[in-house]
Amino acid sequence: MIVPAKNSEIPEILSLTRACAQEMISRNIFQWNEHYPTATAFEQDIARNELFLLKENDSIIGTIVLSTLMDDEYLDIDWLTPSKNNLYIHRLAVHPDYQGQGNARKLMDYAYAFAKAHSTPSIRLDTFSQNKRNQKFYEARGYEKLGSIYFPKQSEHPFYCYERVL
Repeated sequence: MIVPAKNSEIPEILSLTRACAQEMISRNIFQWNEHYPTATAFEQDIARNELFLLKENDSIIGTIVLSTLMDDEYLDIDWLTPSKNNLYIHRLAVHPDYQGQGNARKLMDYAYAFAKAHSTPSIRLDTFSQNKRNQKFYEARGYEKLGSIYFPKQSEHPFYCYERVL
């Protein structure tokens, strides 16, 4: 079941994202660290009604942020659609114990249905250049790689921007 997040769930959300960070680090993917993601980011997501949780038996097993706000880092990307009313995905995570079971697909299917229901022209996201698994995941769902951006507090490596036109 996918539901909006509540502030009281932030400790469990952070536990999930820390487990994801440790899993990625164990695979030499240094995408998330002590600077990202933060409780403050999740608080802001909740305040804007943008953070959604995938739950199983009342436990949080995944997260996704669905936002209409375009980050400044995206301004130089040559997007496929005009930058108006697009949906942006951030902080997609599935607890390592629940990965490989179709849970990320469930969250992305939810994002697609959400975007269609809100008549957005496209869905946009970024993923770490060193995370080949994520790149294959998004490309298999029709997302097109368009350019690179940098988040220096996270990594010296670029993040690739993707867009799927609806």
